[in-house]
Amino acid sequence: MITSVEVISRVRDRQPLTEEELRFFVTGIGNGEVETHQAAAWLMAVRLNGLSRQETVWLTQAMIDSGEVVDLSSLDGITVDKHSTGGVGDTTTLILAPLVAAAGGKVAKMSGRGLGHTGGTLDKMEAAGLSVDLSSEQFLRQVSEIGVAVISQTAKLVPADGVLYSLRDVTATIDSVPLIASSVMSKKLACGAQAILLDVKYGDGAFMGDLESARELAKLMVEIGHSLGRRTKAALTSMEQPLGSSIGNALEFKEACEVLNGTSTDTPLARVSQRLAAQLLLLSDLAETSEEADRRVKELLESGAGAKKLEQLIAAQGGDPAVVAHPEKLPQAPIRHEVKLKREGYLKSLSALRLGLAALKLGAGRRRKSDPIDPAVGLTLRRRVGDKINSQDVFAVVHASKEEDVALAVTEIEQAVTLSENPVEASPEIADWVEHTG
Repeated sequence: MITSVEVISRVRDRQPLTEEELRFFVTGIGNGEVETHQAAAWLMAVRLNGLSRQETVWLTQAMIDSGEVVDLSSLDGITVDKHSTGGVGDTTTLILAPLVAAAGGKVAKMSGRGLGHTGGTLDKMEAAGLSVDLSSEQFLRQVSEIGVAVISQTAKLVPADGVLYSLRDVTATIDSVPLIASSVMSKKLACGAQAILLDVKYGDGAFMGDLESARELAKLMVEIGHSLGRRTKAALTSMEQPLGSSIGNALEFKEACEVLNGTSTDTPLARVSQRLAAQLLLLSDLAETSEEADRRVKELLESGAGAKKLEQLIAAQGGDPAVVAHPEKLPQAPIRHEVKLKREGYLKSLSALRLGLAALKLGAGRRRKSDPIDPAVGLTLRRRVGDKINSQDVFAVVHASKEEDVALAVTEIEQAVTLSENPVEASPEIADWVEHTG
């Protein structure tokens, strides 16, 4: 008979685990038979000694089986999902999901909320008045009728991950690649989509600090998806600076609307969103080549079909579709403070982490999952890495609800900036793609 102590000791001693042993341990975590201190000891053993690729696949499947699984088999076509490992100013879901649906795809997405310096899609949607708590029946009906739905994940999906995730936060095991990969993929796979596009961030404002760490994580997640029967591909995208020019929930929703309604087209957020949307068309078998996929996405933007689909999504989930054409209808903060750096040079780096913290101090984010957020506050950036900075130029605008918050945000903004006397070139927006090599 297997015991929890045996499972812990095998990882501690770098001995391989069987699928049965991993399933026993994960089931025990889910039903409480594995004690909290035992789960914590196992997490640290994994953090120090790792798991093999096969063990990580087995762990992921056991976590999926610890709860309910969404059944999307009633939907026509290939259902797709996209997941970001967390970033700042990253509003790609609100752009690419309508584009893919407008092309005839089926985007059945369950998203999360922001925590710490990173933003969450659900918070951005709620800032625009959308409901994210749909029943399973409503979720399936909406995807069937308009091709897209974005809702909150039910607690009944992957409950074992909920226990392990909270423990990782307090046991210094957050950065374990097998634990990250199994956590992300168990939730994505339990959501039922047949194809998954992963947006793996790297850099200052990301979970993975450098490109090679992000590549290692992406490869493992792609292999998990492939092993468990899903089409899976990953983009490695830079978070050395915020992706979008806006940080804050209503402000980011506004920027997404501007991309789709054609008022903001040649920006990093627009370009990355279009490339990710094109990959989802390929995964959906809605395009045969990358060139065809890129062309279709461009046509959907230029024709307004993407904007129309976002209006349908907003209306279906209880919001006002008029905000797509008129983003000024979204919540606005009463205080706007212009920030000038009073320094000159070329913008060498722009810390996404610091800028995320600036928005957090304004009330746009939460330190704990239970914290309330202010949908209207945040910041908009007027300059990006590589730009020439003049001392009298407005570098950023702080959107605040309270005067006392402005100085805190300005301090973070100033500390986020590094200038150079010489011209600087920004990192590539998408550094590489990772897919199963067979």
